[in-house]
Amino acid sequence: MLRIPSRFARYLWLSYTALIVHASLYPFAQWRDHGGSAFDYLSAAWPRYITAFDVIVNVLGYMPFGLLAVLSLYPRWRGWWALCSAVMGGLVLSISLEALQSFLSARIASNLDVLCNGLGVLLGALLGLASAPWLLDRSALQRARRHWVWAGAHADAGLALLALWLFTQLDPSGLLFGTGDLRDLFSTPPSEAYPADLFVRIEASITACNVLALGLAASLLSTAQAPTRRLVLVLVVSGLVVKTTAFAILREAHEVLEWLTPGALFGLACGVPLLLVLVSLPRGVRLALAALALMAATALVNLAPPNPYLVNTLRVWSQGHFLNFNGLTHIVAALWPFLALLWLMLPAQRESSRRMMS
Repeated sequence: MLRIPSRFARYLWLSYTALIVHASLYPFAQWRDHGGSAFDYLSAAWPRYITAFDVIVNVLGYMPFGLLAVLSLYPRWRGWWALCSAVMGGLVLSISLEALQSFLSARIASNLDVLCNGLGVLLGALLGLASAPWLLDRSALQRARRHWVWAGAHADAGLALLALWLFTQLDPSGLLFGTGDLRDLFSTPPSEAYPADLFVRIEASITACNVLALGLAASLLSTAQAPTRRLVLVLVVSGLVVKTTAFAILREAHEVLEWLTPGALFGLACGVPLLLVLVSLPRGVRLALAALALMAATALVNLAPPNPYLVNTLRVWSQGHFLNFNGLTHIVAALWPFLALLWLMLPAQRESSRRMMS
């Protein structure tokens, strides 16, 4: 049985809290001083326009916070202590963020949002109380975690990074598996038109390099008895499922696979078989190759021309709450390869220090 809190659950809880903060304050612009208290909204009248969609989004958005909060406290805090801690933490977070929203011209602080967020935290915390023993003590998933993944904080951080990578695939503005696009931070002149065949080659290279980087990084987490090839295939397929889900939300039913362009398909056809061969290499070689593939993929993403189809799709899709969600997925996708590269550097640094001491 688990005797100490799960670091993996804590990493996910901290990551999700950061995502909530970003989504609540996006786009971090047009701050104003309204001359009153930041908490005046708590005693204000109910919003004039209330839609079922807004209520559902606010409830669902905070449910993972409550779930992960309870899981991160287990087994030291259980029952009512864990429930009250999660709900109080969620309410403090929601009230604080709504107060900050009152200083943003593009956002409206709402007491109804706080109520919905609090309900979401409560539902998530109750789900956490019911599932914590199964997820963290007796589940097949937990047994697989112990036998297939290295123990320690570094491995837990790696698992959290893989979860964030799956989240980045909800970003509709990028190419398949493409992350690290920083062009929005700079005022760059419009690029020249690329020939279609060159764009296909660039897109294929981005997909293949990201498949290699992701799969090799994931293989560094697996123990000797783990079915590494099957696990990295599951990870790649999961990314494809998430990408398809994002397009299912964006487009009509017959357009859910429009992300599977010739370049993306060719990149998968080249990257996946090569990955299945390279995962058998020594750990140090895999680490170096993962870092090289990650840097190459990030460079190519920033050199690739914009995809007009994705730009037009995003312009249609970015409405209401989805505008904030899109900004959230985009910033996580932009930062992910740099966080992953930092994670890859840590074991290399420890190995170098160990050799110097020996």
